[in-house]
Amino acid sequence: MRGQEDVFKRFHESFQNMDGRFHILEHRVPVEQQMEYFRFSDRIRKAVYRLNDFDYQQYEVDLQDGSLSKERKKRILSILASSKQVRAYRLLEKYVQESDPELVNWAYMALMESRITLESELSGEKQIYISTGLGGRGEKLRFYVLILSSLNVPFLDYQHEVIEKEFEYALSKNDCEIERLTIGGHYVELVFLIPVRADLKKILEDIIRECNLYGNFLSEIFTVTNVKELSQAEVDHIVEKYGHDKTSR
Repeated sequence: MRGQEDVFKRFHESFQNMDGRFHILEHRVPVEQQMEYFRFSDRIRKAVYRLNDFDYQQYEVDLQDGSLSKERKKRILSILASSKQVRAYRLLEKYVQESDPELVNWAYMALMESRITLESELSGEKQIYISTGLGGRGEKLRFYVLILSSLNVPFLDYQHEVIEKEFEYALSKNDCEIERLTIGGHYVELVFLIPVRADLKKILEDIIRECNLYGNFLSEIFTVTNVKELSQAEVDHIVEKYGHDKTSR
């Protein structure tokens, strides 16, 4: 538990001490693809690309060319992202809406990089880029939460109602947005958006505490991630492994 508490504390404090404008990648991009993009983009930024009218015209044609290789299109998108030009941003913005399915994640990453680069140039304000596997919206991050029933006891009907009401009330009060609240027989899944500077751990603990005033039916230890939503098989495994134990997770 000590290690888990330290992670939450560092996460919360890191945003409290940041000055600047937050940019959150809204599109869900797997973390491994994000890392691939960052490594590739870093190499592109080390070169100097001065784009002219011909370059833009050719790039627009190339991006629509179904026969052009995926690697070539990735390179074009990354060059546009690092160009610090409004015209490049507009081209990326257009491409995101009609991109190849295999390149849509790369296109969203490039669009975000272009936006941050432009705003930094034009405003002089520090730009803070935040990307996670689950993405976010505005200045809110998306998280997945799994909470088991206490001692693996199935929820009763009235407990379903308590969970729905308490989660909706408390999260709304803290400017959070519920995207999915799933109540299974022995667990609760929550996908929600939370302001980057909000205290995630405290909010969740307070909700569980309020629910447990009606019978101690929720485990006080929960699983939280902003990397991906757990699959049903992963949820079933956690329920099977930890459902009877309130202290080991």
